[in-house]
Amino acid sequence: MDPTTVQLIQVLEKTVSPDQNELEAAQNFLEQAAQANLHEFVQRLSGVLVTAGVSAVARMAAGLQLKNQLTSKDPALKIQYQERWLAIPAESRDYIKKNILGALGTENNRPSSAAQCVAYVAVAELPVQQWSDLIPVLVNNVADPNSTEMMKEATLETIGYICQDIDRDVLVAQSNQILTAIIHGMKGSSTSNHVRLAATSALFNSLEFTKGNFDIESERNFIMEVVCEATQSTNTQVRVAALQCLVKIMSLYYQYMEPYMGPALFPITLEAMKSDIDEVALQGIEFWSNVSDEEVDLSMEEGEACDGGRPPLRVSRHYAKGALQFLVPVLMQKLTKQEEFDDEDDWNPSKAAGVCLMLLASCCEDAIVPYVLPFVKEHIKSEDWRFRDAALMAFGSILGGLEPNTLRPLVEQAMPTLIHLMYDNSVVVRDTAAWTFGRICEIIPEAAISETYLKPLLESLVNGLKAEPRVAANVCWAFTGLAEASYEAAEATDDGTQPQTYCMSQYFDFIIQRLLETTDRVDGAQANLRSAAYEALMEMVKNSPVDCYVTVQRTTMVILERLQQVLQMETHIQSHSDRAQYNDLQSLLCATLQSVLRKVSPEDAPQISDAIMTALLAMFNSNSCKAGGVQEDALMAVSTLVEVLSEGFLKYMDAFKPFLCLGLKNHAEYQVCCAAVGLTGDICRALKSKVLPYCDEIMTLLLENLSNNTVHRSVKPQILSVFGDIALSIGPEFRKYLEIVLQTLAQASQANVDRSDYDLIDYLNELREGVLEAYMGIVQGLRGDGTLPSPVSLVEPHVPFIIQFITSIAQDREHSDSNIAAAAGLLGDLVTVFGVNLLPMVETEPITDLLTKGRRSRTNKTKTLATWATKEIRRLKNVPLQSSWLP
Repeated sequence: MDPTTVQLIQVLEKTVSPDQNELEAAQNFLEQAAQANLHEFVQRLSGVLVTAGVSAVARMAAGLQLKNQLTSKDPALKIQYQERWLAIPAESRDYIKKNILGALGTENNRPSSAAQCVAYVAVAELPVQQWSDLIPVLVNNVADPNSTEMMKEATLETIGYICQDIDRDVLVAQSNQILTAIIHGMKGSSTSNHVRLAATSALFNSLEFTKGNFDIESERNFIMEVVCEATQSTNTQVRVAALQCLVKIMSLYYQYMEPYMGPALFPITLEAMKSDIDEVALQGIEFWSNVSDEEVDLSMEEGEACDGGRPPLRVSRHYAKGALQFLVPVLMQKLTKQEEFDDEDDWNPSKAAGVCLMLLASCCEDAIVPYVLPFVKEHIKSEDWRFRDAALMAFGSILGGLEPNTLRPLVEQAMPTLIHLMYDNSVVVRDTAAWTFGRICEIIPEAAISETYLKPLLESLVNGLKAEPRVAANVCWAFTGLAEASYEAAEATDDGTQPQTYCMSQYFDFIIQRLLETTDRVDGAQANLRSAAYEALMEMVKNSPVDCYVTVQRTTMVILERLQQVLQMETHIQSHSDRAQYNDLQSLLCATLQSVLRKVSPEDAPQISDAIMTALLAMFNSNSCKAGGVQEDALMAVSTLVEVLSEGFLKYMDAFKPFLCLGLKNHAEYQVCCAAVGLTGDICRALKSKVLPYCDEIMTLLLENLSNNTVHRSVKPQILSVFGDIALSIGPEFRKYLEIVLQTLAQASQANVDRSDYDLIDYLNELREGVLEAYMGIVQGLRGDGTLPSPVSLVEPHVPFIIQFITSIAQDREHSDSNIAAAAGLLGDLVTVFGVNLLPMVETEPITDLLTKGRRSRTNKTKTLATWATKEIRRLKNVPLQSSWLP
């Protein structure tokens, strides 16, 4: 062994040293070696990994270092690493692959380091048709009777890692071979539990691309038999892994499960649910949560198909409803197994049972009541807090699925008991009671704001704000729902303005004071309490009537004061967690400021705007604004100020413009960039023609963002829409940008996407909406007040192209309702501006169908615009033809 390799082994052994200095020195050495000569470094690592005489620690560390050069959790880095690997000369890669494949089954540690290395090389090479003999080699490793247990286990781990990480289309052609190896590993009579576990985990990761095998009944029967058999393993890990396979199979292949449900799946999962082993019980519960989820989706699909007058592609078999009488008693039992001081983040059967009940209620609706209510009535006043809590949790969990006629009497009858439980001596029960009120206020709030119970309920909730953070946070959530419900139930005014008063008016000031105190609690960081209290504060202010305005004014000043105080605290920040809490607080204050500002009257706004803008500018200048979240929230707060002040915002424009530009240039944090683009549109709409001096710089940045491929795609539709806002604001002056913008819109209008990806279809619709809105703004803006000569004539040569774009949207079956609205609005504008000569172009079947669909829309805006555009076209039919300028 050469001296360099000996030195590398010594360094690798120090990567687990308890001595911090040795550890850091080892890490630095390895980083430098990778940077100096990556090819040589990974070759040497593979040599250490394959050498049986080297210590287990060094081999394991070599595998880890090698794996870290092949993959990353960051998707962009991962692609970069894969490209970097493929750029290594073929002979070097072959040498490394021979070593890592040769290391499989020779290690004594679990999990195998070599398995990960082989897998991540495979994930890079298989999609580009390289290493084509790998899968046959792996399959042979498992099937060969002479292979050791370690060889089979490490090979199955490799297969599992590959299946987990690779695009499923790459392996479809080899799914039979892969499945053969996996089943062999799961079934062998002499197989060890380690091999069975690796095989079962590999099956879990392969389920998505073995669709072809599930489509064939005989193969499906065999797979199901093997999985069901594995659920009976005496080894807990194998049993859990097999149950996880059943959960995933149920999601992927629901339509094939009927023959297995009665004889196998139902008894296996019910038995698992009853298990005292948490991991097993969790999978049993998860199975039925999945069934409920799937059947809710199927019922929605059936409804949509029925509305469209077509048969549904898949139908529900109503397994959940059929199993209710057996499942609910087991779930109730699990609810009573909660721990008094369990960690909020720990997932256990008791929490899983609550979620499963919610999903079953959504799926089976009123049918669940007879199975839950007797348990609730029997145990809601139990001496044992666990049973009181379980009864309360069961009651709260089923509310979301019930019909209002069933729900309201149930809740009204329970109100006195629920209020009483808010004072329970068990913190767990009080927490669940507060959560149940949160659910009631969200689902059937009219029961909570009834005259009989409102006062005692509010007293119990205000009292709950002083309780432990977990209870107080749920109380805040209840206030959020109550505020909205009270506002909606208030007497509406004829002109649609805010109501004069509502049922919480007399308590409003007191509740706001208590919520402000709650936001200041020293334990506010626990259970997300501080943000829950600010959230409740925002909703209370947002949903406040006229007679609470004095409190709103006072709250605005409190929030402004707090923002100013917080900015002075920046110099005292010492730790990373201090910085995170400080940033969160600034974000919360900005969000709350938006809520209170929207309620401030137009005459009061200018009196406080200087102080608000000074605080926000100081915030933009501070270090906090380097955190994307804070910058985004600060931009949103400015947006609300623009909304409130309208043209009055002009006086802040010079001071604010540099920060707006910074936001528009923030490509790394696309939410910030999005907020800045949205705010640009708000500013244009507010300042109208007065925004003109700032337009050159803004337009340059917007156009740069559109042509920059690193800018997140979600920003681009918004930018196109903002072009329309700018055109509307500056009117005829927009002509200087017209040519470049029209070229850009023409390019964007021809975009297309992969139609099998729903997210991309949504994106395409957003992009088209942005293009349509831009055209609308340009036509309306350039037309000006209608006096001639108008620069709108510059758009004339582009009209046929625009109409063709609208036609292509009309012919696309996957256009959105908002596409129809924007297209109808633009059509109406075009025929109004360009007149009768447009008739031959717009009186076509696709456009007529689009407008008909728009008039039948359930959305008011779409219906109104489509009706208006249709009337404009009809009106033109009575106008004589003018000299034609259209081709």
